[in-house]
Amino acid sequence: MNYTLPQALDVGGRNWAIRWDFRAVLDIITALGDQDLDNRERAYVALYIFYPELEQMPPETYEEALKKLLWFLNGGQEEAFGAGSMRLMDWEQDFPLIVAPVNRVLGRDIRGDADLHWWTFLSAYYEIGDCTFAQVVAIRDKKARGKKLEKPEREWYARNKNLVDLKRKYTRAEQNALAKLL
Repeated sequence: MNYTLPQALDVGGRNWAIRWDFRAVLDIITALGDQDLDNRERAYVALYIFYPELEQMPPETYEEALKKLLWFLNGGQEEAFGAGSMRLMDWEQDFPLIVAPVNRVLGRDIRGDADLHWWTFLSAYYEIGDCTFAQVVAIRDKKARGKKLEKPEREWYARNKNLVDLKRKYTRAEQNALAKLL
């Protein structure tokens, strides 16, 4: 069991400071999903955000550093919760729906916290309970599995498609092509 909130990780036999604040981690998650970058670029950007001293880190330790980063993102678990399951949320799109219930769980507005550890944020996220975000995810789940929505759910979905439907993210090239067409 790990009872501490890590602020550094051992990579290549040395402790390296990490950016452990939830905002930095959400930036990393955004970078990892950036369609304009190839896998190698995504990994480097994620490492660059996470390790403030990356430029001093030996490149031969980058693979280990990336594994430790993913371990950290997963809250200290080797495998992410729900790994391999269908995509039901998007941190960037859903953050406005997530922040209020996380605030409720923690008893304060997290946006004003100078330093909120990712694991503290993640623990609160797992406990958000019944809220708009939970309703959005439940409808996404039913739709993804081809299940029929109940009448109140259909009505709520019709009024809130902009919250429920996951937005398609376009690469810059796709955006430019669409702009030319329109």
